[in-house]
Amino acid sequence: MMVGMLEGGCLLVTSKWDDMERWLERQQFPKGFELLREPDWVEQYVRKMMTRALPEAAGAIIGGGSATFSETRHFVHVKIKLPEGFEKEQLRLFVREDRLRLDGLPNGKSETIKLPKLVKPRVCKTLLKDNVLQVKLQKRPTNRNYHEAIVRW
Repeated sequence: MMVGMLEGGCLLVTSKWDDMERWLERQQFPKGFELLREPDWVEQYVRKMMTRALPEAAGAIIGGGSATFSETRHFVHVKIKLPEGFEKEQLRLFVREDRLRLDGLPNGKSETIKLPKLVKPRVCKTLLKDNVLQVKLQKRPTNRNYHEAIVRW
């Protein structure tokens, strides 16, 4: 992760993944290779290769199958079967646009779950019932239109 300061005192935080996305956007791929510009495709490819090479480790990274998903036009619904012995007071859910992280599981464990679609992390509703955590997340729009930014000089 890289941290820098923008004009006006705003803090800029970038990751190596952000750098990779910017590099991919600048590449002049031949016809048929446009798919490489999609970071989701790259991540899915890496995940598939990891699963083939190290199936146990790949399962641990993406949650090991304890989550089920369903989708509507605007929402992703996730149901996570929680293990026996968890304490609901210790349970914490963190949402990122592409995954969930569940902390406070028995033995100090946490679980990361890859979401099937990008979501708005701040728009989230949860319900814990019968050892199943239900999470409702609003999908992020897939609008790939350009928006003009004013260039100052």
